[in-house]
Amino acid sequence: MFKKSIIFLILVFFLLAGCSKVEEVSGVPDLEGELTEDAPDEEEIVDYEAIKANEAGEIMVIMYHSIGEEEKEFTRTPENFKSDLQKLYDLGYRPISLEDYAKGNINTEAGLSPVVITFDDGNLNNFNIFEKEDGSFEIDPNCAVAILEDFHKEHPDFPLEATFFLNSGIPFKQKEYAQYKLEYILEKGMDIGNHTATHVNFKKTVSSDEIEKEIMGVIDSLQEYIPEYTINTLSLPFGSRPKDDSLNAYIAKGSENQYENIAIVEVGWDPYKSPYHVDFNPEAIHRVRGSDLQEYVKGTGLDDWIGRLEAGTRVKFISDGSPDKVVVPKEYQNKIDVNKIGERELITYSSTPDTPDEKID
Repeated sequence: MFKKSIIFLILVFFLLAGCSKVEEVSGVPDLEGELTEDAPDEEEIVDYEAIKANEAGEIMVIMYHSIGEEEKEFTRTPENFKSDLQKLYDLGYRPISLEDYAKGNINTEAGLSPVVITFDDGNLNNFNIFEKEDGSFEIDPNCAVAILEDFHKEHPDFPLEATFFLNSGIPFKQKEYAQYKLEYILEKGMDIGNHTATHVNFKKTVSSDEIEKEIMGVIDSLQEYIPEYTINTLSLPFGSRPKDDSLNAYIAKGSENQYENIAIVEVGWDPYKSPYHVDFNPEAIHRVRGSDLQEYVKGTGLDDWIGRLEAGTRVKFISDGSPDKVVVPKEYQNKIDVNKIGERELITYSSTPDTPDEKID
């Protein structure tokens, strides 16, 4: 009897051990594999003081018009445009879209500064196509689109972002390639904006109907080519506005909601405010002129403002690297509008300004 009891206990032990073994295999995860595959990445720790993060600083929105062989008031040579891009790159500026700027969607790498590139008028030299004898075609390597794309290929961390403001009529002056050009720009991640149908001087408009006709003229003319694309940014021709201030509302939004411009840019003269700044107005964004011909820019050209921003006499926007946070030194906290940062986290830190005369309005 005792022997049978011993045998019974041994059998029970092995059965339990077997069940335990099966349960371990089927129900217990491979911890090493789980940690390797599923553990979330640790958030990179950024030393805000070391990189001088300041998202209350100013951002340059650069205004170009033409690319041509001779430097003129509104013409930049290919060589000088390339030089502008290289200078911006070397000094830590990285392009973002105008829409992202207006909405505060800034994901520029930590320690670097966002910049916005714009072109007015939709000139042929912004996007030119050469036809070959065999019937094929190629993009002019000295047009704005090609220069931007080539620079991006050489510097992948310099995003291919730019806005081309068009009037009505033939986009970029080549009807047979109009569809191709517009689709190409959008596929590459760049944007199309509104420059009014006839490049109107809004100072001379006297009614909301005139304004809406000018803005809708571009939208309607481009529907043929890019019907699914929403044109929601506007460049004011001549930087002009109606003398009757009440008409400005129609520049921003149509009376029947047929359009709404989330960003309106003016003629260039200086960098503009952070999108989180208490005084930021997306309907009156200043621009910097993409030129260094002092007879025309008179101290308000691209090199002039780069010099001031780098010297610290004007405070530039320096990104914290996270689109979900807004980081500023404590002394700039009162410049931030908590309503404009939305759900982003506001972080302040103690810092000592490099120069006592830093200026930010």
